[in-house]
Amino acid sequence: MASAAEQLAANMNFGAFAKATELQKRLLFTLGALVVYRLGTYIPLPGIDPQILADVFSQHGGGILGMFNMFSGGALSRMTIFALNIMPYISASIIIQLLTATSPTLEALKKEGESGRKRLNQYTRYLTVMLAAAQSYGLAVGIEGMTGSSGSAVIEPGLFFRVTTVITLVGGTVFLMWLGEQVTARGVGNGISLIIFAGIVAELPRALAGTLELGRTGALSAVFILFMLVMSVAVVTFIVFMERAQRRLIVQYPKRQVGNRMFGGESSHLPLKLNTAGVIPPIFASSLLLLPLTAVGFVGTSGPEWLQVTASYLQNGSVPYMMLYASLIIFFCFFYTAIVFNPQETADNLKKYGGFIPGIRPGKNTGDYLDYVLTRLTVLGAAYLTLVCLLPEFLIGQFSLPFYFGGTSLLIVVTVTMDTVSQIHSHLLAHQYEGLIKKSKLRGRRG
Repeated sequence: MASAAEQLAANMNFGAFAKATELQKRLLFTLGALVVYRLGTYIPLPGIDPQILADVFSQHGGGILGMFNMFSGGALSRMTIFALNIMPYISASIIIQLLTATSPTLEALKKEGESGRKRLNQYTRYLTVMLAAAQSYGLAVGIEGMTGSSGSAVIEPGLFFRVTTVITLVGGTVFLMWLGEQVTARGVGNGISLIIFAGIVAELPRALAGTLELGRTGALSAVFILFMLVMSVAVVTFIVFMERAQRRLIVQYPKRQVGNRMFGGESSHLPLKLNTAGVIPPIFASSLLLLPLTAVGFVGTSGPEWLQVTASYLQNGSVPYMMLYASLIIFFCFFYTAIVFNPQETADNLKKYGGFIPGIRPGKNTGDYLDYVLTRLTVLGAAYLTLVCLLPEFLIGQFSLPFYFGGTSLLIVVTVTMDTVSQIHSHLLAHQYEGLIKKSKLRGRRG
């Protein structure tokens, strides 16, 4: 079966894609959804003066606001209806998953199957609306306090502006949440990840042009810009290598006799990825950092002293920020891996179908062995993610480069691209298998 799959994958060409009408519809739906998202990032909030806002953001757009603006695809700097992007939904997902791991009620819901999953998704949506409402109100208050050289960024501050801003931003977040779910169900790839991916990629040309402009004006040397570009290519190569790395555990199936025929006896393998959690840990870590630090950034010098101290310590490139970011990445690596892969459940399934790992007794011993291997793989995966995310962030903090050349953005772009391409190959493979099955049935009827 593996050789047949490889042969079919090797024979995939444009002709095979042209015949896969279902895949074409899915790709067109995905592209259409991303176009709608990008259009929404240019629709401004009512009651905002764009020129004054751009002036204010150019002065205070670094640090956490710059990272938030990167994830929103520039929507925050333009203060559009998608300024919050999908971050409230990601934060709500984190909270629900943490509660599921600690609450017996939610844990029971998770084990109910499809019906339980739907209820948990519904709780996530409700929590998304509450978080988006709180963040949008804080954003509205923060915008009212922004003043540029020509006056206030808000034309008519007051209760009406705050209410309309909250309604608009919450509506934009809910729409993106729905759009991401539709892409996942009817398109290609993970909808939420693709929305973040589209925002980052859309702003990459502008970030590259800004970096080259810094080189033209002499703010950055040409040698350093060349070094950053070479380092970006090296990081991308390293990410691809690590994302494809896996530990293959041999699984043996015993021979059994049914009537006069022998079945089984073959061996297979259980692939364990080095980075089981994927791109989730950096996104979760960034999301949690953005929640409190965005409020700190908007309060400015008018806030209490402890907020100012927090803001001074949690700047990009600072030691406390790096340590907190690394700790969150490592935590979510282990936490999310524990959610998506249950060693004991996998061991029970192997035992149920007669499979076993050579040298390891089936059942609990196999589960313990899988947990042993997975824990060590996760240590390497967490170290890899931390290195990829923190090394470029350190350089960005030291040399004031755009966040688009950071490890988090490169990791998201590369992993989402690999996942989407893998799903496209899966659809093409399924389509070719369907064609082979139809041909075999026609030949059988003729015979």
